[in-house]
Amino acid sequence: MDPDDKGQPRILRALSVSHRPAISDLNSLEKEDNGLFCMSNPDDVIVESNYKGVHLSFPLTHIQLQSLIKSFKSKQTLHAKYLLKLLHETRSALKQIANVQHATTSIAKQITVCGDLHGKLDDLYMIFHKNGLPSVDNPYIFNGDFVDRGRHSVEIIIILFSCFLINRNEVYLNRGNHEDHVMNIRYGPLCYVFGHATKLLRLLEDVFSWLPIATVIDHKILVLHGGISDTVNLGFLAKIDRHKFLSTLHPPRGQQDPQKLSENDLREWKQVLDILWSDPRVQNGCQDNTFRGGGCYFGPDVTELFLDHHGMKRIIRSHECKPDGYEFTHNNKVLTIFSASNYYEEGSNKGAYVKLHGPDLEYHIVQYMSSKVVSRKVTFAQRVTHVESSAITSLREKLLGLKTELMNEFKRYDKDCSGRITHQDWCDAMEKVMEMELPWRTLRTKLTRSDYDGKVLYETTFEEMRLYHRYSGNGPTITEMLYRQKDNLETVFRILDRDNSGYISIEEFEEVIALLTRQEDLNIPSDQVKDIALSIDLNNDGKIDFNEFLEAFRIVDQCGKEQITRDVPSVNSLVSIDSVYIRRNSTAMGMKRKQSSLLGDIREVT
Repeated sequence: MDPDDKGQPRILRALSVSHRPAISDLNSLEKEDNGLFCMSNPDDVIVESNYKGVHLSFPLTHIQLQSLIKSFKSKQTLHAKYLLKLLHETRSALKQIANVQHATTSIAKQITVCGDLHGKLDDLYMIFHKNGLPSVDNPYIFNGDFVDRGRHSVEIIIILFSCFLINRNEVYLNRGNHEDHVMNIRYGPLCYVFGHATKLLRLLEDVFSWLPIATVIDHKILVLHGGISDTVNLGFLAKIDRHKFLSTLHPPRGQQDPQKLSENDLREWKQVLDILWSDPRVQNGCQDNTFRGGGCYFGPDVTELFLDHHGMKRIIRSHECKPDGYEFTHNNKVLTIFSASNYYEEGSNKGAYVKLHGPDLEYHIVQYMSSKVVSRKVTFAQRVTHVESSAITSLREKLLGLKTELMNEFKRYDKDCSGRITHQDWCDAMEKVMEMELPWRTLRTKLTRSDYDGKVLYETTFEEMRLYHRYSGNGPTITEMLYRQKDNLETVFRILDRDNSGYISIEEFEEVIALLTRQEDLNIPSDQVKDIALSIDLNNDGKIDFNEFLEAFRIVDQCGKEQITRDVPSVNSLVSIDSVYIRRNSTAMGMKRKQSSLLGDIREVT
């Protein structure tokens, strides 16, 4: 692949695109505004004569909002010209809002708080059906994670931003950890944006960085996406420049090396990470959230001290899927609200929102489960079984990607080559290779079989499924490497696919594979790397479709039946397996994994 004028391959240039300079004064901000507008000027986009969707004019009206909702229900899309205009209008309005917003119920005497929607448009429709559209007497707070995972992230953004522009004093938007450039690349919510994709994604990245990070209701209740830590201070957060965090997973813009950050920059970055990524826990104190790779676990004592210090009575947060759509913790002083129903699969969980009313902001929680089909009532036990089964399937797939390493570790304990090891040895091997702090002793009975004397028959760890790939050269190690890195490969694929065509060149794909194999210390000749790429190019057009890459894998069960991989909960989902809780994994899962990921390796090079 040809390097750019700095000798940097295109893949590295693409990944470093968001390292833009810091904004140090108003002149610099004005210059950035002008540059952004020139790059994404709606007037440069022509509306085709055959466009049948909604035509927007600004300022927006309630009638236009209702037309948008009706058009989306009819499977129509909004033209890029109007979406660009909407994003520019939203950006201008958000820039006028403080980091920590203050909402009041003095007029409406009530307010509604919604949690994660994650691109699930049916849930937003359900909320509006039950609770009404935003208005002067019906204010809303949308608490982040509007996008990712679901297929209608763009429609949700359009509707929420339209609601905000029409009702600027009644609609409050908080930033979530998924309103983030890096997370969007990872999960590709906006891969559904076609035409003018570069303009739209660059502009949306900037809009997300202007979203406020918290909302205080009547000086009594704090609403933020993730949580707090023992160092979070609202007064400090109110003064930071939130716009410099295009991604909270990167250092603030203008600073590429975390080691060179000032003490104040580090403090700002940590506090933003804490409020977007943290989770409550039962134990007192504060501990790094190693599963998510950002934020912390905070205990009831931390909540108590924080609320006392700020003179508040409760925290409302989101960020975690709950079976009933909500959960109270920390002596009812922390309320988690999650609004995306059927998050893992049909029937897996309810969605919920909370209405606060009266002078004391008493709460009323409304639950629902949106569905396009007639659904039967699902019990809590059935929902847990759904999620548990999917989580075990997800775990089995991860085991396949590390089969060779696991077998080598099992055999290290199996001195006499009997095919048997003790329960403890099996658990130790699993924890060492998988680098996941899961209850392996409990999971063992679901993943393996034991012999007559209770020892684990370790080869049965893999008997439920087999992994195959169209390319069989160089043995199973290559297949496993490609499979366990497929999420990272998908991320890189989306970055390289700048025009959203769905394709990258074989040369680009070869460069990614070569980098990946070097990272994993696999000695693979360049001609074999080319063979891998060619084996995936099903139609021999010299381009790689990522769907072609995924279809090159086949997971079959022990009967030879192909398994269909769906969006299933992570192996760390908050499900109960024999009364042992496994924490939900996020994209930034595990700092060990994060540091060794393909993307981490690429960032080091840049």
